[in-house]
Amino acid sequence: METMGRHVIAELWECDFDKLNDMPFIEQTFVDAALRSGAEVREVAFHKFAPQGVSGVVIISESHLTIHSFPEHGYASIDVYTCGDLDPTIAAKYIAEALGAKSRQMAELPRGMGPVAVPEPSASPV
Repeated sequence: METMGRHVIAELWECDFDKLNDMPFIEQTFVDAALRSGAEVREVAFHKFAPQGVSGVVIISESHLTIHSFPEHGYASIDVYTCGDLDPTIAAKYIAEALGAKSRQMAELPRGMGPVAVPEPSASPV
């Protein structure tokens, strides 16, 4: 089935605190992940929060890679979105390994195929 892109959303748990809080390390990891997947890096922007945490984006010709880290929880949320023939799972798996994630959940969504059915949120007990 033809798509305009592939989008991996990953939940990374039990990651290394120091790596999640090290902006230069995360920045280099994301650039390396993009290059390993065959992407062409266009721009890189990362921000270090006080007292901890990093958010950032690597813009690639084929779309983007993003992160928001929560070192105090050993958690990082990442997105890898690629268009064309690139496989976003290559970058997502590389990032998970580099951050030392002991637990991970990854979901891949095809993009650009038309309306997506989103389930209604379930009612929560009051």
